[in-house]
Amino acid sequence: MSLEKKVSNKEKKSIKEKLTEIEPLTELCFAIISGVLIIAGWTLAKMDYPTASIFFFISAYLIGGFFKAKEGITETIQDRTLNVELLMILAAIGSAVIGYWEEGAILIFIFALSGALESYTMSKSKKEISALMELQPEEAWLLKDGKEIKVDVQQLQIGDHILVKPGERIPADGFIVKGRTNVDQAAITGESIPVGKGMDDEVFAGTVNVSGSITVEITKPSSETLFQKIITLVQNAESEKSPSQQFIDRFEGTYVKIVLIMVGLMLLLPHYLLHWSWNETFYRAMVLLVVASPCAVVASIMPATLSAISNGAKKGILFKGGAHLESLGNLQAIAFDKTGTLTKGKPEVTQFIVSPNHLSMTKEIIQIVASIEKHSNHPLAQAIVRYATTKQYELINIDSVQDVSGWGVQASIDNHVWKIGKRAFMDGNLETAFDLSTVEFLQSNGNTLAFVERDQQVVAMIALKDMIRKESLQAVAALRGLGIEPIMLTGDNGNTAKAIAGEVGIDRYIDECLPENKVNEIRKIKETYGRTAMVGDGINDAPALATANIGIAMGEGTDVALETADVILMKNDLTKISQAIQLSKKMNRIVKQNLVFSIGVIILLVFSNFFQSIDLPLGVIGHEGSTILVILNGLRLLKS
Repeated sequence: MSLEKKVSNKEKKSIKEKLTEIEPLTELCFAIISGVLIIAGWTLAKMDYPTASIFFFISAYLIGGFFKAKEGITETIQDRTLNVELLMILAAIGSAVIGYWEEGAILIFIFALSGALESYTMSKSKKEISALMELQPEEAWLLKDGKEIKVDVQQLQIGDHILVKPGERIPADGFIVKGRTNVDQAAITGESIPVGKGMDDEVFAGTVNVSGSITVEITKPSSETLFQKIITLVQNAESEKSPSQQFIDRFEGTYVKIVLIMVGLMLLLPHYLLHWSWNETFYRAMVLLVVASPCAVVASIMPATLSAISNGAKKGILFKGGAHLESLGNLQAIAFDKTGTLTKGKPEVTQFIVSPNHLSMTKEIIQIVASIEKHSNHPLAQAIVRYATTKQYELINIDSVQDVSGWGVQASIDNHVWKIGKRAFMDGNLETAFDLSTVEFLQSNGNTLAFVERDQQVVAMIALKDMIRKESLQAVAALRGLGIEPIMLTGDNGNTAKAIAGEVGIDRYIDECLPENKVNEIRKIKETYGRTAMVGDGINDAPALATANIGIAMGEGTDVALETADVILMKNDLTKISQAIQLSKKMNRIVKQNLVFSIGVIILLVFSNFFQSIDLPLGVIGHEGSTILVILNGLRLLKS
């Protein structure tokens, strides 16, 4: 890619972003200029210069109504349906026809002002996306033939090596092949504390290299990075409408037609049935055209939804659309996968117990066991190795380790035969080494036990456990406080499942639940409780996530999580679920407030007009004022 093309692309991107930011301000400026022209026209009318005042009123019409007229005409042509913008244009023109220039101009001014406020809302809701996009680096240091070459990020290819210096943002997804550092991953996971990274650790585009220089091997092109997927996800979420918004969109076209029919009847019937003058009849028809317009109803949902989606994105909660955000507040039950969701997904050694007869060999036993287990990739083996490493025990080299599938491992060291594994794998008598009540106690508390044997004598017992996340208990309690039933799904046996469920405060659990059975269990939960969510890591839980009414994915921003779930927690923080539900409930509450208020105002104004107790300026203020109020009410969701 040439430098000219690179600059051109960056300039185009910059211009597009600036135009997006400027348009709401321009719309607001036009509305203010319209207001100034109205004041000038009103002043000239009071000074008995009618022709000059009309000129200023017409100018106010043209400037104030430009954006809304353009929007109304464009949407009518594209969608082939009527809309509220056209109603306002017709009302303003009708007011001018019967000589109410000032009232028509005021209608245009307030309508333009509410439109500018709505445009500001849309722009404000996209602020988090704009902030994210600014974090995406444009250039990278490519390492080629021993040289550092600054290139456009789009030129990077899979397998390329790039240099990331301290303080720079990582330009692409990959893994570290040289160096160690701390990485600020707040843009991806929302986690404010930098994470230590070393050889073979994965890093993501948009995150910050805090301390040391690192060399990264690219694993994805710039268009497919996790960072870019997050941006695309939020953009798609803002364009996807909730069921309520879809209903309002369908309702708008029908309602506009009904209003036009009512106005047509109002132009004729009162004159003949109630003996109103033609002037009064036409005037009341124009007032009806204004006050019956559903501007406030139409603005009741979208600003609130966009504000809530933006708020969630800021907290690391990504919604795939307004439909899922709206549904989240109506949950009755939520099913949790255990491993990697309620628990950390990595077992830890809770106790390493050496038999009383071999206490003097404690350090040697731990060293040998960890050295043997170093040859295995099993999660329990890795936990034992980590345990020995934290104690700073030096591991020894073992030439031959035999893996006995399904039972454990065996090795010969200095003419001694060592075995590590299940109880049934041991040749020696367990009762001579440990009190069986201790074994039963550890198992009843959710521990998995591994035994160590030396020359057919049991010398140690290792208790391992997949520890619960520190926020699990708080998250479950918060969900209970919201009236939602938490349920745990796990493949563990009954004792382990009961212990883990008790630790996190869950009453109902389903044990020995294999991945292929989770879908059926989710269906049963939906039949029992109603609307149900499933929380998983987004990999083996994908079918269950899809079966639930709402799928919520953990996994610290994994690609699979982004693709399978309806809601993504970018940081593995279960407390975000209750925050998302509360955000949904608040949004639904604000939408209901807006709809009740806006419909109530329309009914009040329509009846007031029929009884001739309201004039056009007051009708305009009541109608457009209600629109502004519902937009401002929706904007409250932008706050944390």
